[in-house]
Amino acid sequence: MIHDVVVIGAGPAGIFAALSLIKAGVRDIIILEKGDDIDDRVAAGKERNILSGWGGAGAFSDGKLTISTEVGGFLGEKISRDRLEALLKEADRAYLEFGAPDQLFGIPDTRTAAIKQEAKRHNLVFVEMAVRHMGTENCPIILKKQREEIARSADIRCCTRAGEIITSNGRAVGVLTSKGERIEARYVIAAPGRNGAKWMHAESARLGLHSVPSPVDIGVRVEVPAVVLEKLTDAAYETKLIYYTPTFDDKVRTFCMNPYGEVVMERADDLMTVNGHSWEKRRTDNTNFAILVSTTFTEPFDDPLGYGHYIGRLANLLGKGVIVQRLGDLLDGRRTTEKRLARSIVAPTLESATPGDLSFVLPYRHLKDIVEMLEALDKIAPGLCSPHTLLYGVEVKFYSHRLKLSDILESEIHNLFIIGDGAGITRGLIQASVSGIIAGREIAKRLLQTEDRL
Repeated sequence: MIHDVVVIGAGPAGIFAALSLIKAGVRDIIILEKGDDIDDRVAAGKERNILSGWGGAGAFSDGKLTISTEVGGFLGEKISRDRLEALLKEADRAYLEFGAPDQLFGIPDTRTAAIKQEAKRHNLVFVEMAVRHMGTENCPIILKKQREEIARSADIRCCTRAGEIITSNGRAVGVLTSKGERIEARYVIAAPGRNGAKWMHAESARLGLHSVPSPVDIGVRVEVPAVVLEKLTDAAYETKLIYYTPTFDDKVRTFCMNPYGEVVMERADDLMTVNGHSWEKRRTDNTNFAILVSTTFTEPFDDPLGYGHYIGRLANLLGKGVIVQRLGDLLDGRRTTEKRLARSIVAPTLESATPGDLSFVLPYRHLKDIVEMLEALDKIAPGLCSPHTLLYGVEVKFYSHRLKLSDILESEIHNLFIIGDGAGITRGLIQASVSGIIAGREIAKRLLQTEDRL
């Protein structure tokens, strides 16, 4: 049997591709997801399978929808800004229909304007944007509703890993699973997400698809008393700031700010990294965010994924997991011990982190960039550079090589669409969702043509 569409991956990109196909009237859809179904993920606990399974890496995130054409990916290079803005709003409305909270943060006003001007005075770029915060406790509920909608029309196969994309005469014709099952289809949508970046890179090389390496983002997660950042988080919630460091002129940015949130561990296969989330209603006394240093490698080295994995494994080797260090200890050139950590006024929300020394893990250039960024941020959020500020390491964001795709996200192989973070074109929930809408609508349009059903 030849199916209409097979979708690889059930993260936001794959989910919204399926929703768009179904809305257009396509029913013969198979979705392959290597991880557990959403109910099994919740029952098993998020540490075991936080990056794969129904909902992808976003299932246990705090569900921030950054409704801005300026952040979250590179779709603005594929489609017009006006169209992207319209699709972002459409995806946002879809999340609302599935139960996302009504409140919208960060709408430009006098408070955000003041932050933007103050940031400029200290060589920081403040990115204004609207943010919908779904909350960690609400994400699984919304994902269950999306699954129920899709399951009425599509065949969902969790715990099923894609092995190879099958092609013939320059066209995608199906997927071979890792267990050897051949699933034939008229169209293939690859949406493997961040956790599938290595697989996508290997598949694109095997298929002869052209790509360019994406930057690798490596840094730390910072945890401070929530009061230190209240001026920023009350106005903008997700405060995105960009800085070009004076020593190396490297681009450094804040990422995934979680007011009154928790630091959490991410486990991806044999690698443990750090992340953060916040709930819609439950609060801690702390706020956390990432400081990430973006590095783009050129010749002869072209494996940013491998580099990021190397740094992450080094942290795991030294700390038997995630390392936590007080900023004061880092600046004084000493490791943080249990005794020193106990004296900190910032109580760590990730209690399993091992007190240690990040200078044995991160290269000098990264550490210098991070410290200079903290010093700049301290000027608009006094108290951030306290000796008691906690740094967790490492945080690594893996992005697939950016593949050569058309404006409808079709690859150089006809009928093979590659979307979401796995294509290297998105970096967040809502742009990944939009990429699914773009691919789903194009395939549905083609399937309505008689020749595509012959």
